[in-house]
Amino acid sequence: MDYKYLKSEVTRPASAASGVSDVVGEILAAVREEGDAAITRYSGKFDGVESPHYRVSEREKSDAKSKLPAEIVEGLDFAMRQVRKFAQAQRETIVDLDTEFLPGLRMGHRVVPVESCACYVPAGRYPCLTSAVMSVMPAKVAGVGRIVACSPPASDGTMNPAILYTLVEMGVDEIYCFGGAQAIGAFAYGTESIEAVDLIVGPGNQFVADAKRQVFGRVGIDLIAGPSECLVLADHTAKAELIAADLIAQCEHDPNARGALVTTDEDLGEACVAEIESQLRDRTTEGTARSSWEANGQVVIARSMEAAVDFVNDYAPEHLELHLEDVESAVPGLHSYGSLFLGEDSAEVYADKIAGVNHILPTGRNARFSGGLWVGTFLKVITHLKSTGAAAIQLARYAELQSSYEGMDGHRFAAAIRLDDKGIAPRKLPPRPD
Repeated sequence: MDYKYLKSEVTRPASAASGVSDVVGEILAAVREEGDAAITRYSGKFDGVESPHYRVSEREKSDAKSKLPAEIVEGLDFAMRQVRKFAQAQRETIVDLDTEFLPGLRMGHRVVPVESCACYVPAGRYPCLTSAVMSVMPAKVAGVGRIVACSPPASDGTMNPAILYTLVEMGVDEIYCFGGAQAIGAFAYGTESIEAVDLIVGPGNQFVADAKRQVFGRVGIDLIAGPSECLVLADHTAKAELIAADLIAQCEHDPNARGALVTTDEDLGEACVAEIESQLRDRTTEGTARSSWEANGQVVIARSMEAAVDFVNDYAPEHLELHLEDVESAVPGLHSYGSLFLGEDSAEVYADKIAGVNHILPTGRNARFSGGLWVGTFLKVITHLKSTGAAAIQLARYAELQSSYEGMDGHRFAAAIRLDDKGIAPRKLPPRPD
């Protein structure tokens, strides 16, 4: 064996989420058929808030900042600047293309934003104050023309003021105080008061995630996010207290969150298990974090660093921290993660809150084939072709022959007519073998 477990996760029954898709399907069907009335009914049922008006008023927008401590406003402003700067730097790497590939054949692409998007901002167990920034700011930098946003209400029926403040500061005009699968349905299908969008982004609970899955195809989505994850890759130089702190921070998201350590040092693994137990007792969120750690936490001892890297790539974590003596040497071998944190002072919590890299990332091993939300999520790369002269003749000849061989006579004729227009006889095609 290349590795062994000091602590394994508990396998959850497959039926844990049974019924979610059926419930979501009913909600989406109701929103599609009934519009605003369905939003009112389900918002009352799930959020305890029934109102004929879910769009946030101008008065509520202007009051949001006054409800926040100055220090929180300062931090939110910093986060918005950081996310904007990072998204702008990313946007500059995505450029238009227009190149002549043969004499008379020019091909390329344009990079254009989607016309409209909706940003779902969760506000469940803990309302993440910068979650709105992570989805809205890249959309703004991309140049999306119409950006709408929603967030579920608190028990008093109002939106979290910090979330609302960031939405206002970023220039989101359509802000709705509702959530759940009904919100996804409203943005996908449209209602009497809400115009449908082209793209829906942002994380949410299992009902929101399944709603995004079900409306995909009618609208685009960023990704389907599941419970949050953090995996730490460490060697003998790592500090158990730092690793424990970071894994507990991950586990406190919710009882289904996943925190894990893979290390080449068994002594470190044992120290981390003990340190997590010690630190949990001091956390006000011990109940949630302990439930997550006991059910889903893992501590894995790898025979070698190569085996540890293989474990990481197979796990494909949402967040990957490297606590290693030589961080940079490990990076080339790592290819499946949502976001990477290099060194013990590069805590994942920085990205969760204010650093600037996006925290809306693939989970559930989806990092094997997908990256996270970024400015490119809101951009389309659309191609073009222009052929003239000898290049047009060459393409027509190849296209005519290939289409004839395939039996696609309409395609053949579309190419042949252009040769005929230029006085060029078609070439004789050998019989196609049966």
